Amino acid sequence: MVRCPPLALRSPPPLSRGSLVAVVAPASGFDRDELFRGLAWLSTRYRLQVDARILAREGYLAGADASRADVLSRAMLDDDVEGIVCARGGYGAMRILEALPWERFAARPKALVGFSDVTALHVVANAHGVATVHGPNVTGLGRSITAAERASLIATLEGATPAPWTGLEVLAPGDARGPLVGGNLALVEAMAAAGRLVVPRGAIVALEDVTERPYRIDRMLTALLLGGHLARASAVVFGGFTQCEPGPDGVTVEAVLRERTRGLGIPVVAGAPFGHGAPNHAFVLGGEAVLRGGAVYWGAP
Repeated sequence: MVRCPPLALRSPPPLSRGSLVAVVAPASGFDRDELFRGLAWLSTRYRLQVDARILAREGYLAGADASRADVLSRAMLDDDVEGIVCARGGYGAMRILEALPWERFAARPKALVGFSDVTALHVVANAHGVATVHGPNVTGLGRSITAAERASLIATLEGATPAPWTGLEVLAPGDARGPLVGGNLALVEAMAAAGRLVVPRGAIVALEDVTERPYRIDRMLTALLLGGHLARASAVVFGGFTQCEPGPDGVTVEAVLRERTRGLGIPVVAGAPFGHGAPNHAFVLGGEAVLRGGAVYWGAP
């Protein structure tokens, strides 16, 4: 088994029933019906703080950059707020990164939840030493997700150990242990291009994506390889690659994932239950994971 020093990420205090959770919209606008259904489910366990400005629209964004940044900044600094859940991904989180109070947030961290475009926030928070939660956005909670997916979110937020991921496809065999980092491949690659991606040596890199042709998945993985980011990883865990159908050439995304990681010489598995398809289980970015065979465990299995 690969051994690596632990990443010194600070885990925010766990939530409990009745905790105050702020809902923010750092990226794209969203379907209001899905938002309200997601809020209804969240409100069965937590108290909610929702700023009306998250309903704003400005083109493909959920309001102006300054407004989105202000709502998120207030939630990050509000001592009464114990968790922050993003309404949707889409696009826009990178536009407000520099306007957010990362140093003060790192001094008093709280759970930050989301996925897809929210990966940009995860990358910066993790680089500041704060563990975050890769999990469903509020609008996702308003769709037809399973009880197991919702249970994984509650368990992750409240400090319980989620169920292991088993039965994964082994693309390259081996065992590894390290902090789990990553998220949406397109955002991970974009943050690398911006010089903001930190992949600690020995980390297990988790990646997923949606609506990308296999050649574009190839390009993004190749960019990470050329930048040396995956050279520091102890393993790679691929989640869902939803609606990433082959083009006229017939090359599948599965073939790309296998071929592009073959030269790393580290364990690689695919089919983990997270991403834009079903299921999308929550997990801690920055938390220690153990890859053993075709399974991922949290902490020591």
